[in-house]
Amino acid sequence: MKRKTAFITGITGQDGSLLAKYLLNKNYNVHGIKRRASSFNTKRIDSIYQDHQIKGKNLFLHYGDLTDSLSLYDLLNKIKPDEIYNLGAQSHVAVSFINPEYTTNVDGIGNLRLLDAISKLKFKKSIKFFQASTSEMYGNQKKTLNENSIFAPVSPYASAKLLAYWNTRIYRQAYGLFASNGIMFNHESSVRGENFISKKTTKAVAEISLGLRDTLYIGNLNSFRDWGYAGDYVEAMWRIMQHKKPDDFVIATNKTHSVRKFIELAFKRVGIKISWRGKGLNEVGFDTKSKKIYVKVDKIYFRPNEVEHLKGDYTKIKKLIGWKPKMKFEQLVNKMVDYDLKELKRK
Repeated sequence: MKRKTAFITGITGQDGSLLAKYLLNKNYNVHGIKRRASSFNTKRIDSIYQDHQIKGKNLFLHYGDLTDSLSLYDLLNKIKPDEIYNLGAQSHVAVSFINPEYTTNVDGIGNLRLLDAISKLKFKKSIKFFQASTSEMYGNQKKTLNENSIFAPVSPYASAKLLAYWNTRIYRQAYGLFASNGIMFNHESSVRGENFISKKTTKAVAEISLGLRDTLYIGNLNSFRDWGYAGDYVEAMWRIMQHKKPDDFVIATNKTHSVRKFIELAFKRVGIKISWRGKGLNEVGFDTKSKKIYVKVDKIYFRPNEVEHLKGDYTKIKKLIGWKPKMKFEQLVNKMVDYDLKELKRK
C-alpha cells in the first residue's frame, strides 16, 4: 500500500508537532515548513527530527512561509501531498491587536495563498485540505455554538481566521476541492506556547511550588472556555480528512470552565488550595493555609475586546465521523502541571 504524504504548515507549533507525530505513527511521509531564523525553532519536534538527520527518513522540513505564495506553490508541486493541514498562524489573540496587519496576512491571506496554489496544480483533485479554524470567530455569545451558529468576531485574529474559513468554503465550491474547516475550541497540551493563559498558569504554578517564583499575574479570571486536549483534536483533524466528503466541523468538549477554575486546579495539583478575596483589579488568590498571595490581577493582560464565554457542540463530528474528546479537563490541567514540574527539576 502506497505511503501517504502530508504537508503541514505550523509544524513547529503545538498542533503541528503533535499532528506530525500522529501521522508518522500512521506511516505517513510528513513534510513541514519552517521560517528562517537565526536560532533553531524546532524544539517541539526535536524528538523526531534533527537538522540534517531525518529519523526514519519520512520527516522533512523545508524553509517557507505563508506570506510567500511562490514558495508555497513550488513546494506543493514538488512534494505532491495527499493531505495538507494549514495550522500555521499568528495565533495569539491579544498580539493580533498589536500586529493586526501581520496577523491578517498570515492567518487570512496565507490560507488564500495555499488554496490558490492548490487550485493551479494539475493534481488538485487528489489533494485533501484542512483549515484550522477557531471558536474565536463566534465572538461573545453565551450559548452553545455549532456549525450553524452566527459568526461575530471581535479581534483581528478572529476576523483573519473567518476570512480563511470562508475562502476554504468558497474554493471547495468553486473548484471542487476537498477542503474542510475544523472549528476548534481552546485546546491545550504540555507543549503549549508560554504566552497562552493555560501554559502561563501551569508553568507559574510549578515555579511557585518549587520556590522559583512568588506570583502569577493574570487578566480576566471570569472568562469561560471550552478546554480540550490538543492530542484529541489532532486526531479529529485526521478523521475529518478521512471522511467521505469535505465539510465543516466544530471540535469541542461541550463543557466550559473559567480561568479561575483552571488556576484552582493547577494549584491543587501541587497541594495548594486557592481562595479568593477582593473584586475586579483588586482581586487576589491566596493559599487558604498560609494566607500567602499567589495570584494577582493585572490590567495589562486584558484584551481590548474580551470574549467572556465560549462553548462548543461536537454533535455533528460525533455523529458523522465518530470522534469525541477523551481527556477530561482536570486530567489536562494535571498533565500540564506535571510536565512543567518535571522540566523545571531537570534544569
